[in-house]
Amino acid sequence: MSSPERRQITGFSNPTIKRLKSLREKKYRKREGHFLAEGLRILTEALDAGKTPKLLVVVEDTELHPLAQKIEAATFDAGGEVIETSEAIIAKLSGKSNPQSIIGIYEDHPTPLAELDRNVSDIWLVAQALRDPGNLGTILRTGDAVGAGGLILIDDCVDPFSVEAVRASMGAIFTQQISQASWADFIDWLRSSTGQLVGTSLNTDKDYQAIRYETPTFLLVGNEAQGLPQDYEAACDVLVKMPMMGKADSLNAAVASAVMAYEVLNQRRK
Repeated sequence: MSSPERRQITGFSNPTIKRLKSLREKKYRKREGHFLAEGLRILTEALDAGKTPKLLVVVEDTELHPLAQKIEAATFDAGGEVIETSEAIIAKLSGKSNPQSIIGIYEDHPTPLAELDRNVSDIWLVAQALRDPGNLGTILRTGDAVGAGGLILIDDCVDPFSVEAVRASMGAIFTQQISQASWADFIDWLRSSTGQLVGTSLNTDKDYQAIRYETPTFLLVGNEAQGLPQDYEAACDVLVKMPMMGKADSLNAAVASAVMAYEVLNQRRK
């Protein structure tokens, strides 16, 4: 049996290139059920997590890094396709003037809230109305670092499978469970079993290090500009805040998530 071969594409108007480029837009990602990830590091993280691209795009006339060769072989083994094309076309797909030399197209993998097993981890991250893809990706990366069970997105959040969020996650998009739900559905699910809901807020005097966190802990951060709605704060088991010694009154949402997650982790370690 002959070895599978790459397909070469040279034109910007090729239907496959047009389809892949459309994955930069949310409506097409939702319709296709696929998203775009770029760069050797992120694609290697995906492979380590057992995820292979449905389609791999590499720069033509370039010797692949050994890790990229491994990804290509895995793609073929899984029945995927490999395309080689020019740097200019890859830049068009990436949206960057200095693109990575390898791009993968993957199936998106949101997990329904009802299918989450809260007992797989002591820590869960929850974000409400998050708007910045960089923050979302960074929160995923934090979740991976502390061994969180995953990220639950509440209400209308930025798409976790956008190119920017995937890039910021540095591969954690493939290691963390991601679920999306309305506030009402989330609260019903949370209260159906064990779990402490901890909200970050300026409307409290409780220091984040003065609380003994219960297992599992669900750490809730709000919208970057507005914070948590009052009724959401009222539904939390406890509200905490971090000391602000300068003129700023709050931390970036992703930074706040990281500070809180490591406080919970450190309590568990002790």
